[in-house]
Amino acid sequence: MRNTRGAFLWITGIMRRSGINFLIVGGFAAKMYGSKRRLADIDIEIRGRHIERLRPLVSRYITFGPGRYLDRHWDLRLMTLRYRGQTIDVCDIDNEKIFDRLSKKWVRMEDTLSGKRMTIYGTRALVMPKRALVAYKKRLGRGVDLEDVRQLTG
Repeated sequence: MRNTRGAFLWITGIMRRSGINFLIVGGFAAKMYGSKRRLADIDIEIRGRHIERLRPLVSRYITFGPGRYLDRHWDLRLMTLRYRGQTIDVCDIDNEKIFDRLSKKWVRMEDTLSGKRMTIYGTRALVMPKRALVAYKKRLGRGVDLEDVRQLTG
């Protein structure tokens, strides 16, 4: 059984204690703004230099990476964790690209760790601003992204 709350508090607690700034993005950010679709994973962006600092603190939960992840939607440095049944993707914000379905080109993501401060499970965290999240999900254009866009703008 998946424990999203426990996984979120666990990973953000480790990052806070380690002085690692982070930004909540993706489907989990969409849920914070009201999307009702089923959550796949918790997406978190951090500065690339912090991934190696984080690795030994979460090593027993790593299922991928840290390493380059490349598919038809993403080109990024990623570390995937599985904690209490919940997948957590920790991405290197400094080198992240997506394939923009609108322009049909690879584009760099904005490399900023700024966002809207929100309370999630009783703790404060920065979440990608809604406007930026909707724009990013339109560009990515997968079915789950377009569903989030419909729910956040409808």
